[in-house]
Amino acid sequence: MRLTDRVFIVGSGGLGFGLSHESDCNVYLVNGQTEMALIDAGVGLEPHRMVENIAAEGLEMEKLKYVFLTHAHADHAGGCRYWKDNFGITVMGSPAAAQFVRGGDEAGISLGSAKAAGIYPADYRFRNCEVGAELCEGDVRHVGDCELRVLETPGHSMGSLSYLMSAGNRTHLFSGDTVFHGGKILLTNVYDCDLQAYIRSIDKLASLSIDTLLPGHLCVAIGDGQTHLKKAAECLARMTIPPNAL
Repeated sequence: MRLTDRVFIVGSGGLGFGLSHESDCNVYLVNGQTEMALIDAGVGLEPHRMVENIAAEGLEMEKLKYVFLTHAHADHAGGCRYWKDNFGITVMGSPAAAQFVRGGDEAGISLGSAKAAGIYPADYRFRNCEVGAELCEGDVRHVGDCELRVLETPGHSMGSLSYLMSAGNRTHLFSGDTVFHGGKILLTNVYDCDLQAYIRSIDKLASLSIDTLLPGHLCVAIGDGQTHLKKAAECLARMTIPPNAL
């Protein structure tokens, strides 16, 4: 489904648009004309549904070169191995995400707790995958003629990243699970969810100027995306915590 001139949503599960497996995050495709990238990889269950969505948009799979991870939770990174094995893409993410993905580290991504909570099937396994590049604050990567700038936004999880993309006259923010539509956030009861780091990340994002907010779940904001970042920051200014997405 086309969202803007350069961005499609090709995967989205039960906490989104129902385009692919129910455990998938929102998976976005950046079309840089000469090459393409995915923002996040989905959970890795029924990934052919995303391939079918890409083909239905008339996009050429041979141009798919990269997966940019926002973080390593299974709904975002579990599909990396599929995209690597079948399309030869290069996976990129933070050093922490890279460590978890390379090792297939289920404890590191709190998969056991998530299974116990019913978020994933009991027999689900997180497949390890090679990671081709580690990304840090301020790094700039190009996908064809689209430019993505890396923002470190920990809080929801260790090593969470957001990506600020300039394309044409529109600025997009892929915020992962840091800030959602309506200024919501996603605090969970896992070892690496850090409220104070989260607060600093919200303040960082609220200082931006964006047009389009593309979060890891729930609704997107094609226009006036900055208002959703400001809503989260305004809660903090009132000494309260933004509402949780779940």
